[in-house]
Formats: sequence, C-alpha cells, structure tokens
Amino acid sequence: MKLLIINGPNLNLLGVREKSIYGTESFKSYYEQLKQDFANIDLTYFQSNVEGELINSLHEHGFNYDGIIINAGAYTHTSVAIRDAIAGIQTPVVEVHISNTLTREDFRHKSIIGPVCKGCIMGFGLESYRLAIQSFVN
Repeated sequence: MKLLIINGPNLNLLGVREKSIYGTESFKSYYEQLKQDFANIDLTYFQSNVEGELINSLHEHGFNYDGIIINAGAYTHTSVAIRDAIAGIQTPVVEVHISNTLTREDFRHKSIIGPVCKGCIMGFGLESYRLAIQSFVN
C-alpha cells in the first residue's frame, strides 16, 4: 500500500508555533514514528507553503497511490484550486486537522475541500494522521 501525506502552509513549524494548539512535537519526528509503526506501508511525505506546489503533488500522485492524507492548513478554508485538484484525481483523499477546527475561529468552520474528500479527521492532535492511515488500512 502506498500512502502520501501532504501538509500545507505553516505546518513545517509544528513543534515551534502555537504549542497550545499544535503541540510541541515536530512533524518530522512524528513522521519517523509513523514510518516505524506502519513499516508495511510505503509512506511518502510532502510539505509546502505554496498552493501550486500542493496542487502539483496531488496531480503527480493522485493516480498511482492508494490514498492521500492532506492537511491543507489555512488553504482548507480558501482554496477552490486545491478542492478542484482533489476532485480531479482518482486516489481517495482524507482531510486531516490537528486541532478541532469547529472549536476555533468562525472562518475555520467551513472546509472547501471536505466535500470532495473521502472523510475528515480532526481534533486528535498529531494522532489524526495515524487515524487517517488506519482508515486506509481498514
């Protein structure tokens, strides 16, 4: 099984930014643990702060992977282009958020990408990614 994790803007700062919301662990550290825990899965990781690069990654992998896990960050609430990229690929996509976006600012309550995703997991900290992987395994 081949799964891709895509992280959007500012998620390269996990472990440094807004620790009360996002925790103290870097994604790099967490990703290494995921690779160990799911050694039987070919896990790939991509992060960018640039909307077009996220779209390019979806296009590149969206026809030859078994699943994509995306945390589009703030683009979740603003990017019709990422929504259209997800709609245009064959690989199922699970939307992930570290925090429960429904308990945060009003503008975070609506996901533009959610309607074209297989599902959404949010509010479980970094473990949201583990749950998303398990959704593909099960």
